[in-house]
Amino acid sequence: MTDAFSKLKEHSEIHYFQSYNHHGIHEEMLKDEVRTNSYKNAIYQNKHLFKDKIVLDVGCGTSILSMFAVQAGAKHVYGIDMSTIIEKAREIVKVNKMEDKITLIQGKMEEIELPVDKVDIIISEWMGYFLLYESMLDTVLYARDRYLAPGGLIFPDRATIHMAAIEDGEYKEEKIGFWDNVYGFDFSPLKDTALSEPLVDTVDFKAVVTDPVAVFPIDLYTVQPPELAFSVPFTLTARRDDFIHALIAWFDIDFGACHKPIRFSTGPHAKYTHWKQTVFYLREVLTVKEGEQIKGTLTSRPSKANKRDLDVTIEYQLETAEASRDARGRCEYKMC
Repeated sequence: MTDAFSKLKEHSEIHYFQSYNHHGIHEEMLKDEVRTNSYKNAIYQNKHLFKDKIVLDVGCGTSILSMFAVQAGAKHVYGIDMSTIIEKAREIVKVNKMEDKITLIQGKMEEIELPVDKVDIIISEWMGYFLLYESMLDTVLYARDRYLAPGGLIFPDRATIHMAAIEDGEYKEEKIGFWDNVYGFDFSPLKDTALSEPLVDTVDFKAVVTDPVAVFPIDLYTVQPPELAFSVPFTLTARRDDFIHALIAWFDIDFGACHKPIRFSTGPHAKYTHWKQTVFYLREVLTVKEGEQIKGTLTSRPSKANKRDLDVTIEYQLETAEASRDARGRCEYKMC
């Protein structure tokens, strides 16, 4: 059983890295202007921080961040990536005449050895859906502890998960209610599966019923890997009388080391990013009045089968004086 479990985890890791072999995923990320311009501005507007510095690009992909760093005056950049896209990255670096400034190494960060003892700056685009799904944050933290010089900088250095509740009856019916009657047949066993799989999609800001709330901040200078498995309370306050069909989550990213701090958000109020928002449908519909609160707990842990997958649990209670609208529940989700 142990051997089978080990093989499953190994297969999951291979699948994760192979997904980045294809140019399509890199095209999507590069065309995400919010993402790419935020990194570009954070680096270009802070040339005084990058000038003559040794930089480590963790999960370098096509090497776009490495090249930004060179343009900002970095002495040398080491880019690390496990996927075969690094072969194209070497060609890209060469045609841009930066091969003397950028060294690209294929392999897992935890297994390779850099030709330098320490680096001055770590740059990485490590975020996944719901911030932590399939994320490389563990790897960035390993690089921090192993290679970042005292007083060194991390770009970005802070991330925060936010939550809100939404009215989404029509789409919930389309995605979840669909299984009650499929061409005259009862497919309800698949309804449970559909409810347990969070949806990554763009949420209309007008659908947001509650005030947003920050629930899980991460400081990349201090956070330790075990802390990425978390359980945190939340309180959502209704902005208006409405129905609630789902809770949503997104994240904000901060480049705090910049002369003028740079931030971007992946929330429904902000410009589109490829991360969109993560939608957690509830089993029941909550009927809320303006000012009422939904209190609960958000729990997220890496799956035992594959550390890049997540097991998410949301417990909630609508606080209302009207017994007819009293609602509470516990929903379990799998991001895999």
